[in-house]
Amino acid sequence: MQRFINNQLSLLLIMAMAVMTFQNCSTNPVTGKKQLAFMSEEKEIALGQSYDPQVIAEMGQYQNPQMAQFLSEKGLAMARTSHRPNLPWKFTLVDSPVVNAFAVPGGFVYFTRGIMAHFNNEAQFAGVLGHEIGHVTARHTVAQQAKQTLGQVGLIGGMILSPELASQGQSLMQGMQLLFLKFGRDAESQSDKLGVEYSTGIGYDAKEMAGFFGTLSRLSGGAENRVPEFMSTHPDPDNREVRVQQLAQQYQSVDGKGKYEVGRDSYLRLIDGMIYGEDPAQGFVEGGSFYHPGLKFQFKIPGQWTLINAPTQVQMVSPDQKSIMQMKLAQGNDQNAAAQSFVQEAKVNVINSSNQSINGLPATTILGEVVQEAQQQGQKGQTISVLASFISYGGNTYMMLGMALKQDFNRYQRDIEYSIGTFAQLTDQSKLNRKPEQIHIVSSARSQTLQQALQADRIPQDRHNELAILNGMELNQTLPAGTLFKSLSGGNIK
Repeated sequence: MQRFINNQLSLLLIMAMAVMTFQNCSTNPVTGKKQLAFMSEEKEIALGQSYDPQVIAEMGQYQNPQMAQFLSEKGLAMARTSHRPNLPWKFTLVDSPVVNAFAVPGGFVYFTRGIMAHFNNEAQFAGVLGHEIGHVTARHTVAQQAKQTLGQVGLIGGMILSPELASQGQSLMQGMQLLFLKFGRDAESQSDKLGVEYSTGIGYDAKEMAGFFGTLSRLSGGAENRVPEFMSTHPDPDNREVRVQQLAQQYQSVDGKGKYEVGRDSYLRLIDGMIYGEDPAQGFVEGGSFYHPGLKFQFKIPGQWTLINAPTQVQMVSPDQKSIMQMKLAQGNDQNAAAQSFVQEAKVNVINSSNQSINGLPATTILGEVVQEAQQQGQKGQTISVLASFISYGGNTYMMLGMALKQDFNRYQRDIEYSIGTFAQLTDQSKLNRKPEQIHIVSSARSQTLQQALQADRIPQDRHNELAILNGMELNQTLPAGTLFKSLSGGNIK
């Protein structure tokens, strides 16, 4: 009898858990199947609305009204035909040379100028646009938020640091961690399918989307490596190219329109004059140094460290991603007051401080430790070592901060001290007057190969392969007379 009661209790418990799970489930808009609901749609929208200003503040908007209008119009047209037309969709062009596109919960989608530069027609753009909309409609972004709350920490550029480091204040963009987490391959494959469906639905030839994966494949092995985010979070582009070709043929055979838009020349004319690569006015890397012509400062980057430049701050990450440096403006123009404010706000236990100038500039430097509270009961808190200099220059106070876990700090202290010690005024006119490179659309004067066309347009030989990838062509491909192609102007070109 007791066994029967125990069995009944177990059954009731299982049923109760099933009911609770069902109550926390919702219907996936794309699949029509029940899925665990990590948040309501209202919360999802609110989350996206909170992320949006952070994205724009950290990455900046690219100021090109015509391109912004094109992205918004095509995005809204596609969103209206999607599985979730009633979301408050917003499409933003961000000022980054990295080849990337991403979305956050609630219908907020972002394209970098770097990825816009590498599309070669409207249909390619539309396929990736549909892919990113698919991440939202299939609630992949919501699932990633759930993983984030379970402890995964992602940083800008797709880099991963320990949660202990990543939890420290504003320095690691704590509100934006979700944006750069990796989707699973199943989610990416589903979004590829949705990209085909959505772009076909508004009349574009989705086979062109497949062609863009060829560009991604070439970029992933290229010397410039401008596509770490998009490539690292997606399945192999060569496999995707084949699959998307097949999907496009299937959807077109069912859709039955017969003719689908590509929009090559119209797209190339749209991006004519767009900034390509780093915008020197916002800072640029050259020869192991970072230069900022607008604010007229420079400093050296430790060997093998990765630099991430954003409008509000510059970050450098060690090769093993266990130490990070940050440079940004501090409050006020008094370096001593800025240092004291930092000590109080970050609760730094100061071990040593110095008022020694750096390259003739007034500076206050502190070495200290921050004790982080334990994340879970029963765990010990971690101690983080920090070295920070506050430098007065040009009416501003700059903070250069390096940090790592206390047990690791000695391995990075020399690199941190080296970089801080090289902060100096920028006087080199060749750096101060550096102009950005721009996409320049040219019409082939005669029938010739792409390489011949680039030579005729005075593109340096060592940039030819880069331009071939940018055009989605091979150098020996023939351009009939009158064919538009991408070249470059400005910067060190011509």
